[in-house]
Amino acid sequence: MLGDMTSSIPLNELGVFLRKRRSELSPRTVGLPETGGPRRVAGLRRQEVAQLASISTDYYTRLEQGRIQASAPVLDSLARVLHLDDDERGYLFQLAGKTVTRTRRRGAQRVQPQLQRVLDGLTTTPAMVQGRRGDILAWNSLAAALITDFSRIPEKHRNYARLLFADPAVRGLHADWETAARITVAQLRMEAAKYPEDPRLIALIGELSLRDEQFAKWWGDHKVAARTIGRKTYLHPVVGELTLDCDTLTANADPDQYMTVWTAAPGTPAHDQLRILASWAADRDLPASSGWEA
Repeated sequence: MLGDMTSSIPLNELGVFLRKRRSELSPRTVGLPETGGPRRVAGLRRQEVAQLASISTDYYTRLEQGRIQASAPVLDSLARVLHLDDDERGYLFQLAGKTVTRTRRRGAQRVQPQLQRVLDGLTTTPAMVQGRRGDILAWNSLAAALITDFSRIPEKHRNYARLLFADPAVRGLHADWETAARITVAQLRMEAAKYPEDPRLIALIGELSLRDEQFAKWWGDHKVAARTIGRKTYLHPVVGELTLDCDTLTANADPDQYMTVWTAAPGTPAHDQLRILASWAADRDLPASSGWEA
């Protein structure tokens, strides 16, 4: 009798639960572009859930089919991707036979006061401060004139990698976009090694992997790069082709914050172009930031 009772219990409640939850989400709900084409199944595809959770499609498929067990970090990622509330997240862990854990949340990042003062004093040099994941924490008006008006971008989307891959204007600004993009992906790899369980970083990687085939390919190459000095050429709509030296300054008080400054040697055409750009920015009163929490 006991055997008959247990045989009536679904063998893979976890898979059923995952399928049900993803069927209730649309691409737009999780920040993905609508393709416009018909979908064979309601909600998110397995591939989309897997990429947003930064796991392979094969792994996720086997998980839904009850052929493997998921680790706690994978369950955390799936709970985030599927927009589970606390009760649903607890249920997910119970189905997987795991102890419910609390998602570790890092405190909000604010630009270091010392960096903000330096930023405020740079009136003829473009500069911006970035934090974890490449989030843009602060900038001066000349950086807004050079790259984009960051104040017009929703706070949660102020991320350099996202702008480089998802914003056509920022993408077109780079004369050698592919090299800049490859380096940015390699830097994200370094960030992911440092903070492998950062939910916002996992979400960013998953989103960009689905949005851009090149990002997904380069992410799969496992190349890494540290932030360092370099030179970039921009195709600027106001001052034309502009080649600048880029330097990265790290804050001692918070190694997760760094300032990028763009400079040109005095007497060079680029130096004169920066002065023209500064005048243009002043005429349009492009806003600088006073710091942003991320």
